[in-house]
Amino acid sequence: MMLKQTLWTRNFSLITLSTVLGAAGGVAGSFAMSFLVFDETGSTLASALLLAIQVLPNVFIPLVFAPIMDRLPRKPFLVGGDLVNGVLYLALGIYLWVLPFSYLEYLCFSLVLACLSSFDQLAYSSFYPRLIPEGFEEKGYTVSSMIYPVLNVVMMPVAALLLDWVGVAAILMGQGALSLLAGFIESGIRVKEQKRLDEAGKLFSFRTWWKDLTEAARFLQKDDGLRSIYLYMMATNGLGNGYSSILVAFFRSTPGFTVGMYSLFTAFEFAGRSLGGVLHYHKPVPPKHRFSFAFLVYQLYEAMDMLLLWLPYPLMLVSRAVCGFLGLNSAVLREAAVQKYIPETYRARLNAFFSVLLSVGISLLGLVVGAMGEVLDYRICITLSAALCSLVLWCTIWRHRKSVKEIYNRNTGED
Repeated sequence: MMLKQTLWTRNFSLITLSTVLGAAGGVAGSFAMSFLVFDETGSTLASALLLAIQVLPNVFIPLVFAPIMDRLPRKPFLVGGDLVNGVLYLALGIYLWVLPFSYLEYLCFSLVLACLSSFDQLAYSSFYPRLIPEGFEEKGYTVSSMIYPVLNVVMMPVAALLLDWVGVAAILMGQGALSLLAGFIESGIRVKEQKRLDEAGKLFSFRTWWKDLTEAARFLQKDDGLRSIYLYMMATNGLGNGYSSILVAFFRSTPGFTVGMYSLFTAFEFAGRSLGGVLHYHKPVPPKHRFSFAFLVYQLYEAMDMLLLWLPYPLMLVSRAVCGFLGLNSAVLREAAVQKYIPETYRARLNAFFSVLLSVGISLLGLVVGAMGEVLDYRICITLSAALCSLVLWCTIWRHRKSVKEIYNRNTGED
């Protein structure tokens, strides 16, 4: 009798459990530290500088380590990253337990943690596709895409209570313990991986590293479909991230709106994402309709952003819920399609390029949107930004639709 295939194999169950533990600790730790920095310094600039430093490693860490990850087994990178992360957070918690807070020292420590986080994320994104059973890619990425939004909602109030009850140091030690536990769980994953040697029979050299990096760059340059997806994601994530400061300013300064009304945005978007995740898990988009669905979602997303601040408040909330629903579905579809399309031996390097493009887009385009907000009406600022995003969509995804469709509708037999 043949066994029924399932997504929830031993490997997938272990990686999901470890991800839940790591995410729970990460949400609580980030929440606690954001309040600690402001409480100790009283400066929003100090908090902003901390965030800027944490983004910086995403520009260079992936490019340094990706060629190595594509030649060595990736499981040790993932397990080792979580174990080191756990030790560092335990050390930080103990430090804050016995010594007074120092902003400069914490700034340096945050840079180390951000480097490790960037390294760990690259290892995770490159190893995760190997743990999803064949044919269950969309369901697998639906599960992973729901973990952080759900835990964000669950752990935020828990972290707020723990902050008052036990303090920042204890929360960080708890985060360290959860990271260590996640690493031990990941060590139980069973996957056969092999080392790849270069032409000279060596595992690693600077020449090999540079050759591997340029080889992946040429692959991306020649692949119109993958490059178009990367460039559009860079634009929509970069400009979309810049909206946050504009929305805060709008709700803070516009008569009839309040900060409490702004906070409901998150709740409605989470509700939309949750519903989208449940539906997508039980009824994935048919392969032959994936490109059409994704492109329609991208157009609707940009159109709703263009109209967002011109709508009555109840319709703003509906818009956020719809965006959450559609965004979850299109993100799962894209991630599953792209990771299945990328050759196994290129995965870490191409994921690294994607990570760098996102970081650059978030940093530079976020500044552009912020600068526009200084001279333009907030409504016009977001409308123009979304219109620019829509233009990029047509110049990338639609212009190279044949190549993009081959990625989204892969192995369907559709022209």
